[in-house]
Amino acid sequence: MKTVRLTAAQALVRYLANQLTPEGVPFIAGVWAIFGHGNVAGLGEALYGVREELPTWRGQNEQSMAHAAIAYAKQLGRRRAMAVTSSIGPGAANMVTAAALAHVNRLPVLLIPGDVFANRGPDPVLQQLEDFGDGTLSVNDCFRPVSRYFDRISRPEHLLTALPRAFRTMTDPADCGPVTLAFCQDTQTEAYDYPESFFTPKVWPIRRPRPDEDELVRAIAAIKAAKQPVIVAGGGVHFSGATVTLKSFAEKHQIPVVETQAGKSALAWDEPMNFGPVGVTGAASANALCEAADLVIGVGTRFQDFTTGSWALFKNPSRKLLALNIQPYDSAKHEAIPLVADAKIGLELITEALGDHRFPSPDATLKADWFARADAVTAPPKDGNSLPTDMQVIGAVQRQSRDNTVVMCAAGTMPGELHQLWKAKLPLSYHMEYGFSCMGYEIAGGLGIKMAEPERDVIVMVGDGSYMMMNSELVTAVALERKLTVVITDNRGYGCINRLQMGTGGAEFNNLYAHTSHVKPPEIDFAAHAAAMGADARKVSTIVELEEALAEAREASNTRVIVIDTDPYPTPEAGGHWWDVAVPEVSDRQQVNAARAHYEAALKERQ
Repeated sequence: MKTVRLTAAQALVRYLANQLTPEGVPFIAGVWAIFGHGNVAGLGEALYGVREELPTWRGQNEQSMAHAAIAYAKQLGRRRAMAVTSSIGPGAANMVTAAALAHVNRLPVLLIPGDVFANRGPDPVLQQLEDFGDGTLSVNDCFRPVSRYFDRISRPEHLLTALPRAFRTMTDPADCGPVTLAFCQDTQTEAYDYPESFFTPKVWPIRRPRPDEDELVRAIAAIKAAKQPVIVAGGGVHFSGATVTLKSFAEKHQIPVVETQAGKSALAWDEPMNFGPVGVTGAASANALCEAADLVIGVGTRFQDFTTGSWALFKNPSRKLLALNIQPYDSAKHEAIPLVADAKIGLELITEALGDHRFPSPDATLKADWFARADAVTAPPKDGNSLPTDMQVIGAVQRQSRDNTVVMCAAGTMPGELHQLWKAKLPLSYHMEYGFSCMGYEIAGGLGIKMAEPERDVIVMVGDGSYMMMNSELVTAVALERKLTVVITDNRGYGCINRLQMGTGGAEFNNLYAHTSHVKPPEIDFAAHAAAMGADARKVSTIVELEEALAEAREASNTRVIVIDTDPYPTPEAGGHWWDVAVPEVSDRQQVNAARAHYEAALKERQ
């Protein structure tokens, strides 16, 4: 057996460079790195040696670097991924939130935090966590519950088994998610005689599992027995590349489609069978169909509470669930009829068996009425002196967008209103991280999208609160010349949670700056801040000015940031659904008691 003598770090990066997609390109597109003690001497030197074939990018924060990597993988439908390395201690701990985000959203990312000395010679090393009862623990053990696969590399030969397992996880559509390889810093520098065959280029195909025959028979029987079925399209439709298949299936059998946050843009907004967003942030058209449906067909959705209205949306007493999902865990939720399979394959087999079976046409006026309402709230304000709403900002961005525009967001007010109001034309033109709803994902995520698809026009929608949490990768976008258009809506605090607080009977408290204990509420010049990081930035006062700035940004080459003040209170009055947010049973405030009574009545409606 021929061997090659390499350090463990050199072996790791050589292996990464030789793991290929079916298209013949490296599955790991590159490595995000902030070097510190724990990865600079070992991995830093190794990455320098392969910098031509495996690029390394310097970010500003370990969490946001990982966010960029995760958004990259999502935008490419999990066909490629990135790696992220950090030092031990704070650098590693910073990535835990991003790992959780990737875990919830079932997205591949390879996290390589530095770890303590395997030989324990210098214990306790700088930044080392010392557990008084377990000498094997380090900060990196925090990654265990938020990783699909976790391993600690404390000997060079551990890579021979850990790396194939890591790639199996990241490329498996059922188990896909974050992988953490906690890499002991002394081990990174130790040499070992690795088999040359270990570095032979390898292609990792993405499998498409076919369903069990008995499950398929039961699924087809359930569809044939239904009278008012509806399809809930989730993110799995995108990951399976099943958007065209779903369109054909829905049209052939006349089954209306509603879309989750992750599934939105699976069908163009104006497709006749697309009845819009579903659930808490859904359209009246979609929710009306779901309330009446006797069979809810989930395709690639995990039936999150925002999708199901906390399981109060599906009101038909004879309602059944059919869950077509590649992950058995998701297909068995709430006593659903399971169909464990790839979404595209599953839909193809079902339609073949259904033949010419068609259902009555859904009521098209539901959709027409909804979009008439949506158009009304996104229209420019008639009163040019009042603060614009987030809905009107969305309308302005929509009017200035193109078919290839990707609009993206993650948390706050915008996700709900974008889900309801945005008219997505092409698949993957709507990028929302709403599985973990992680504030701070937006700008880093926008960068990841632009790196995945440089030809797309990427518009980042972010509130002032989320911008303040994490904005530093704006510098990186400028430095890498990955042009973004960032629209900051400044409602002077956390407007979304303020409304939720009021909606549950609470007093306005500690969300908007006007209702905090701050002696001097902040007055932040976001345009000046963004300009200081290299972006071209301006503040606008009206929707007309916003549209002018967006038109200019579309033709610009540098990242543009546009700031606009908005009213924190209005939301769309139509659409939406109840969401289970527990209200205190006991309170001295009449508003809380009234909200509790409403809450208890709503609980009785849940089946």
